[in-house]
Amino acid sequence: MRPYWVTYERKGTNGHSPLMDISVQEMARQLDRAANRPPPPPALWGDMRQHIFYSALYHFCVLALNRRYRNFHPHRGIGVAQEFRHYLRRLVLMPVHTARRFLTTRTVLRQALPYHLVLLQLEHDANFLSHSPFGTVSDFIEVCVRSFARGAPAHHRLVFKAHPLEDGRGTQRREIRRLAKKHGVSDRVFYVLGGKLALLLDTAQTATTVNSTAAQQVLWRGLPLKAFGQAVYDKPEFVSTQSLESFFASPEAPDMEAYFTYRHFLLETSQVTGGFYSRAGRETLLRQVTELLLKENDRYETLAKAEFTRGQHLATVT
Repeated sequence: MRPYWVTYERKGTNGHSPLMDISVQEMARQLDRAANRPPPPPALWGDMRQHIFYSALYHFCVLALNRRYRNFHPHRGIGVAQEFRHYLRRLVLMPVHTARRFLTTRTVLRQALPYHLVLLQLEHDANFLSHSPFGTVSDFIEVCVRSFARGAPAHHRLVFKAHPLEDGRGTQRREIRRLAKKHGVSDRVFYVLGGKLALLLDTAQTATTVNSTAAQQVLWRGLPLKAFGQAVYDKPEFVSTQSLESFFASPEAPDMEAYFTYRHFLLETSQVTGGFYSRAGRETLLRQVTELLLKENDRYETLAKAEFTRGQHLATVT
């Protein structure tokens, strides 16, 4: 789950985040001049329950619109009725999925063998559609399985972790099973549907992703990370530039000092404590964001000009 922060920033010179244009060395220089200590992590890490509730409410509202306005077309790639059926099916099968997830996770952990974690993403999400070199998640899975089969030591394992909101519209489990068999690693590849990421990350050797925000949790633990898509955290100091085969064979550790500099800069410039989906999150957010919007210069400009005063990163949310 992503941290309990909201991104607040302007676009950079190429239409994307300024964080992608600034080197870690420049971040360190600006932070040194500001002489600020990095803020602590927030007490709360996301509002997933509220997110799921309002997503369900959205589907009911769109279904009502479809019935009242026959020419209404939602922005989703599939019809909202079909999407609702996917989520309803997942809800009904939740006990089965929970049991299967528990058994698979226990198998991975009890084998006491090194494993590499792959963070899967939603194929219909804008992050994947607009900022990924892959046409489908299946393409990404095939690259991972093939590279693992060729590069990883024979006793290593590969664990695919589905996105928490994966609704089953794809065929990830069958595709992973097919590709593992194709490349001769069927007994070394696992698939975990949903659940919390921390348990698997705590004992993983590495993590691979397209551009998931969960990579921040990977780097916070000091794990080697390989990313394929465009991402604000994709800096050569702490995201591997190795080929994926070499990464699985002998991953290079991230430069943690560089990552902590990046994280400090990220929090001081583009992140505001709070969230959209819960009342507590909105109240926390509004205490801070109004002042930011009314300021003449944004936080990037004030930090660069050494006129920076540390933002309020609340440790608790009430």
